[in-house]
Amino acid sequence: MTSTPGTAPGGQSRLRRRAGTAAVAALLLAGIPVGAAVSADAGTPKTATGPQGQKLTVSATTGLDPAGQKVRVQGEGYGLTTGIYVALCKDNGDNRVPSPCLGGADMSGGSKTSQWIVPPGDPYEGDLAQAFGPGGTFDVEIEIAQKGDGLDCAEVACSVVTRADHRAAGDRTQDVRIPVAFAGQDPGDGGGEGVDVPAGTISYKSAAEFTTAGKPLDLLLHPDSKKLYVGADNLPDTADVDERGLHVLNPETGTSDSWISQAPGSTGALRASAAARIAGPLPGDGVVYNYPLRGVGSAKSGDEAASGVWLAGPTITDIAPGTTPDTVLVAQGATLSEIERATGTATRTLTLPGGTQFAADPERGALWYTDFAAGKMHRVDLTSFTVSGSFDLPGGPGGMAGFTETDPATGAVWVGVDRSVLVFDAAGTLVKTLVGKDLARDAAFDTASGRAYVVWQDGGDLSDPANDNNGTLTVYGTEDFAVAAKDLSLPGNHSQAGAASLAVEPGGTTVFVTSPAEGKITKLVRQVSPLVTRAPADLTAKEGEEVALTAEAEGAPEPTVRWQVSTDGAQTWKDVEGATESALTFTARTAQDGYRYRAEFRNDVGTTRTAAVTLTVTAATGGDTGGDVGGDTGGNGDASNGVGSTGGDGATGGDGGTRTSGGSTNGGSDSTGGSGSTGTSGGSSGTVGGSGSTVGGGVAGGTGTAATSGGGSLAATGATVMSVTLAAAGLVGAGVLVHRRARRRTEGAL
Repeated sequence: MTSTPGTAPGGQSRLRRRAGTAAVAALLLAGIPVGAAVSADAGTPKTATGPQGQKLTVSATTGLDPAGQKVRVQGEGYGLTTGIYVALCKDNGDNRVPSPCLGGADMSGGSKTSQWIVPPGDPYEGDLAQAFGPGGTFDVEIEIAQKGDGLDCAEVACSVVTRADHRAAGDRTQDVRIPVAFAGQDPGDGGGEGVDVPAGTISYKSAAEFTTAGKPLDLLLHPDSKKLYVGADNLPDTADVDERGLHVLNPETGTSDSWISQAPGSTGALRASAAARIAGPLPGDGVVYNYPLRGVGSAKSGDEAASGVWLAGPTITDIAPGTTPDTVLVAQGATLSEIERATGTATRTLTLPGGTQFAADPERGALWYTDFAAGKMHRVDLTSFTVSGSFDLPGGPGGMAGFTETDPATGAVWVGVDRSVLVFDAAGTLVKTLVGKDLARDAAFDTASGRAYVVWQDGGDLSDPANDNNGTLTVYGTEDFAVAAKDLSLPGNHSQAGAASLAVEPGGTTVFVTSPAEGKITKLVRQVSPLVTRAPADLTAKEGEEVALTAEAEGAPEPTVRWQVSTDGAQTWKDVEGATESALTFTARTAQDGYRYRAEFRNDVGTTRTAAVTLTVTAATGGDTGGDVGGDTGGNGDASNGVGSTGGDGATGGDGGTRTSGGSTNGGSDSTGGSGSTGTSGGSSGTVGGSGSTVGGGVAGGTGTAATSGGGSLAATGATVMSVTLAAAGLVGAGVLVHRRARRRTEGAL
């Protein structure tokens, strides 16, 4: 929107003078020594208006002490038929109960963290609760801290609130909220108010389905080439072509870049071979993989056939990169070997009591070998190639084998057994059991975001009431194991034709999930509901001043914004026409005093709003306009003799010099600045002009000097006019700075 200047030419310099002299007046009246530090944050009260016109004021709202501090809370205009609680609570947005609260709902009367206010004559008035004063007023003190009683204001948006007491818990008409921020937080921290889903909610949606790789068995997204490698078997029911082999796909479109269908068999001759399990990537491009029954191969995009070796002994049940670039670790049932890829020669071999699969943790020199049949897990030291520990799998022997994977960031071991995932730390201690409704089939980790992705696959037997043919993708935090995204249903993904597998793009923006039963790979993309990263703050402006409110949010897809305004204390809202940019700019008018504004961000996932902020507009008084006349004209007066004819007569200097000369207290008025009859040589016509020329001249005019004591003293402080002049001169620079900051605002509508 187009900016409209709020001051006439030359007004900026006059406003600077007014800001400086007003600051002097405020300091003197408050009895604060000149030069003392004054907080503009925690000590600044904030007021909000409720749905029935209630006024709530909190003495401090920003920079609060996380360990705890007292704040004063005042209210007026509350109904005299409903009791309320006053407390610090999680702010859940419009028309949602503020909860949980610090101190809970105080019904004992002994809490310092919340207060109970009731109508006069209420049965609980007295020791348990205090009564409203006249006009529905109250004035209480509560102690608030950043964390306690299930509330953590470092993690969620918090407000000092009033809400109906326990006897009318569903009554939202008493909800009045003032956001607060503790030290280290910005006002508005918390991400905003999610309307349909919480702000910053992560979810995944299907973006594409790839059917170009037969029956997919395993996946790897190459870290260097970024190509999607798919180990596949044939899906005879859907194609006439034998689709076995290693497929290389473009991860964006699913189109085939390459298909390596042949690998050396037991005699060394090439033959069509499925790719059962991908061990890991080769530098630059390509992978090492296992092909049935005992083949270890390697290939990259563009190869006509894989190179490989055929091992002696039992069928290969698992494979992983070795301890050197030229070796691989291979499980053949309970036998673990490290072999040379070029020759198939075993350099080290270890036989365990039992088992079929493992997960290697090269960072920590460990390998975890699972024996589902016996309910055991063994830790193998990769340096000595010996068993360094054995651990029980909860649930006992016979659990259905799912997967064994290690988190490269923490060394934790995730084991899928039946409908559970068992999480062991790097020392082998069970730290968490995650329970799903389907079979745990595979896990993948994104170290960039600290999240684990687990695919749960339906059993596929519809005679079992627990089965519905649909699988699930769940995302967990690897530190707290909390669900980090909305569960996603995977229709038709069941285990009757093979186990599902996963590949995750670094950062977690894209996930690929196989469905062997359907012969497809589903590409999932991350979505995030809008999360507010910059919220507007309450604003005070003078009539005609240009102001700006700014809000920003992040999300996927990128959210759009629209500004909304309420003229009735947040009871109803309407869109500001054309306000669809991050900054809402407009020229403040007195009619807008008390208006509330918020930004609403939307994308495909949800809607999030910033907390409502209040615009306070003060009228442009005579001191704001006439002060320029008195300050400039009266200020040039000759203070050596106090003659008003030079500095302006009483009518001009007195009225006009009110704000420019430090406000009505600092010499613009007859009663404060001293009278002509008291001044040494000032006549009656120059009375106010004379005192205006003393203070105003010293600051604005720059020519007046105080030669007499006839200017009198300030009644409220006892300071002489000379003292005020010097104080004003010392602080005028600060006034200019204050105004320059204010002038950076821009403008908008309504």
